[in-house]
Amino acid sequence: MYQPEPTDRAEVTKLAAAVEEALANVAPTSYRDDSPVPQIGTALPVAQPGTPPMSARTTEVTRSVMYCSLATVPPGLIAVAALVASEHANPTVIGMICAAPAAIAVPILAVARLVRRAGEAAPTEINQTYTGPVYQDQRNVENKNIGVWVKNTNQQ
Repeated sequence: MYQPEPTDRAEVTKLAAAVEEALANVAPTSYRDDSPVPQIGTALPVAQPGTPPMSARTTEVTRSVMYCSLATVPPGLIAVAALVASEHANPTVIGMICAAPAAIAVPILAVARLVRRAGEAAPTEINQTYTGPVYQDQRNVENKNIGVWVKNTNQQ
């Protein structure tokens, strides 16, 4: 039912008093605790914004790569300074000196990764010992995907 807006000052005051009285009698339905949270406890860690969390092994590998790459800077700078000082600096030679560590490291890292993946992909050895008669059933299963339907054919 539509009620017209109050027009005189007494009705507005009466309405405001009724609203204040209604709000005074209502208990709060929620409470926000703004006290600081302790830094240690039994709660699980929560991922923070920024760089995602890494495993300990990833952190160690990243740190060692950074340190090894920093270790190659001084010898390279010394070699470049020696070439410039002797006035025999050839841009091609300097480029080869700077690219040599990467040209050697990339194939070595690729082979190491290939060996590691091959070791992970190798099937585990399974030894099964049977006592009594054993029936072995071997079937060749062929699946044909025809749009929405799939046709399975089991043959002995």
